[in-house]
Amino acid sequence: MAEHKDRDVLQYGDFQTPPELASEVCTLLARLGVNAPAILEPTCGRGAFLAAAIDAFPSARIILGVEINADYVSEAQKRVGPWAQLEQGDFFLTDWAGVLGRDCGPWLILGNPPWVTNAALGVLKSANLPTKSNFQRLQGLEAITGKANFDISEWMLLRQLDWLKKSSGWIAMLVKTSVARKVLRQAWRQCDPVGRAAIYKVDAMFHFGASVDACLFVLPVNVGRTSFECDVFDALKADSPSGAIGFHDDMLVSDVASFFRHRHLVGHNDDYVWRSGVKHDCSKVMELVKGADGRVLNGLKERVEIEHTFVFPMLKSSDVARGRVRNDRFMIVTQKEVGEDTAGVALCAPSTWRYLIEHGQFLDARGSIIYKNKPRFSIFGVGAYSFAPWKVAISGFYKELNFMKVGPVGGKPVILDDTIYFISCRTEDEADFVLSLVRSPPYLELISAMIFNDDKRSITADLLKRISLKLVAEELRLSDRYSSYAKQGETGQFSLALGA
Repeated sequence: MAEHKDRDVLQYGDFQTPPELASEVCTLLARLGVNAPAILEPTCGRGAFLAAAIDAFPSARIILGVEINADYVSEAQKRVGPWAQLEQGDFFLTDWAGVLGRDCGPWLILGNPPWVTNAALGVLKSANLPTKSNFQRLQGLEAITGKANFDISEWMLLRQLDWLKKSSGWIAMLVKTSVARKVLRQAWRQCDPVGRAAIYKVDAMFHFGASVDACLFVLPVNVGRTSFECDVFDALKADSPSGAIGFHDDMLVSDVASFFRHRHLVGHNDDYVWRSGVKHDCSKVMELVKGADGRVLNGLKERVEIEHTFVFPMLKSSDVARGRVRNDRFMIVTQKEVGEDTAGVALCAPSTWRYLIEHGQFLDARGSIIYKNKPRFSIFGVGAYSFAPWKVAISGFYKELNFMKVGPVGGKPVILDDTIYFISCRTEDEADFVLSLVRSPPYLELISAMIFNDDKRSITADLLKRISLKLVAEELRLSDRYSSYAKQGETGQFSLALGA
């Protein structure tokens, strides 16, 4: 039985809402002035929310619950008696237009949708999935490299938003906080008729035993004035918000007040471009470590003896996050630019080519489509900028805004992995200057207002590109110095590049 229950949790995101939490949520909604004559819980489970809604909204004309699990439907019906209607149904197959057509509303759609991703369900070979579609409107590499993974609850909430856009009402759901933001971003980007939303933080570990940032997400639709901001409360019982997130300048911001203090620094970086590091998807072969005994080993613990031509010192995200320079980790870099013929490796470094051939099965097994129809042993995210002698870098995986100056090691430029973002510089003096800009209070305050620490990658190249270093320099009265470096343009070919 325990094994069956565990699979239900995985396959259906089956975290049943404690009655006391459901009651607290419904009491809060009533206090906020939500006066819904029609109430729907699309995944009602054992009926905790329905029972709480009956108490909090005694004047409701209809209270309806739909649930895929027949046993839960029976249990919920016993709990709510004749005051609510229960139906067995699959969220992905139910005619929701017909369901909402039973009352003119406004509707309150509330509950606790599944906390599970489509990728997790795919691993389980579950049929409990929405029809595949690019509902997030991702393009190009975003979809190709995995950003198309999504929470099932995100898909559900966007469907609910579509329902209410044709009528009116409120969405009130217990979800991951990241899901609430994604739904808001899409609604705001599409200029949907949503009012000022609210996020109330919920202790998911206490209520569900789940280590995740969760919240009660309240979204008015066609109710009141349209808004592009959302109040954030630290708890369900909080009387006033601790801050607000919003959608401004076509981006989601985590701190509206701080963002508007430094909004004038948002602009294009025409002179300095944030790049991502090299992507190879085969660390066992392409990354090497030198031990205390001087031997160089790959990720398979094999000793590697190859030419130095295509081997460069490297740093990973953890190194940059800690401001740590290393001289014991290396990367094999097979190209100077994306798509370059790798046959030159065989000519310049036969031992290196032989090593790659011997481990070709690992490199050929890389699944990403970015390597399709490319020369064998190709890498990605490589260009002249990768071989700049000096760089200003930041990790995309760690939450701290730790910008680091990276210089040559052993006479060669340091290569950064694909979880790191950087600006290339020609000299140490230029790198020091760029570092002073990104460590300045105006820059740090603005970027802090634009990131969400619970995102998997809170810092991205797209985010970094939003802030104009030129405007930051102007604010710091360093325009002349900025111009003296910027007029040189981005780094070109370097003598330390491959094959030199």
